Amino acid sequence: MNKINQLFAEQKESGRKLLSLYFCAGCPTLEDTGHVIKTLQQRGIDMIEVGMPFSDPLADGPVIQSAGTTALKNGMTTDILFRQLSEVKDEVTIPLVWMGYLNVVMHYGYEAFFKACVGAGISGIIIPDLPFSDYLAVVKPLADRYDLRVIMMITPETSEERIRFIDEHTDGFIYMVSSASITGAQTQFGDAKLEYFRRIHAMNLRNPRMIGFGISNKQTLESAQANAAGAIIGSKFVTLLNETRDADKAMDLLYEALSR
Repeated sequence: MNKINQLFAEQKESGRKLLSLYFCAGCPTLEDTGHVIKTLQQRGIDMIEVGMPFSDPLADGPVIQSAGTTALKNGMTTDILFRQLSEVKDEVTIPLVWMGYLNVVMHYGYEAFFKACVGAGISGIIIPDLPFSDYLAVVKPLADRYDLRVIMMITPETSEERIRFIDEHTDGFIYMVSSASITGAQTQFGDAKLEYFRRIHAMNLRNPRMIGFGISNKQTLESAQANAAGAIIGSKFVTLLNETRDADKAMDLLYEALSR
């Protein structure tokens, strides 16, 4: 079974809320990728999004944009990332999700990319700028062949009709973006966002949901976990990792922030 499906099957049975983290491969240093992944696994993280830096990251806020710039300056490439992931895949038991932009995949070649993902131990991919029509016609058939989950995003502006269409044609989980804006930490979710969370929860979708964008403290974490299978944290962890340059110390500070 794909590790993503296995994780959510276990979550459904236990009711335990999940925590997923995003970090940008190649930042703060080029060769930290494997160490960061193994550290997060040891510290109890359930799933990891490994960000592939890109020169024009449309959905990313300033923190992740800055991390991507650093990673590119450090020399991160798709081939280097696949090599780094391959070196640690036998030690990693939790799902790894590759997150990057369509141009990177197209440049690599669709089938070559999916084959490399499998060889590197990746269970799923997130491509924020992938048109759904291209997903259905080109990406999904290849992803199914290689047993990879393509994770789609929804926002407060996504219509119920489209959400149900996405739910029908995807597998793994649905990434619920907390707002239609770019990534970045927030101190609280207001009534409008909480209503959005509750509205989607009430739709009883086939796929489990993870809520991301803006989660940085106890209030935002609990609000997300109360209305989904779990939460995804990106900018807050990336900031702490860049400040400490040590994944273990960054996790100490993150868990402290999530308790307040």
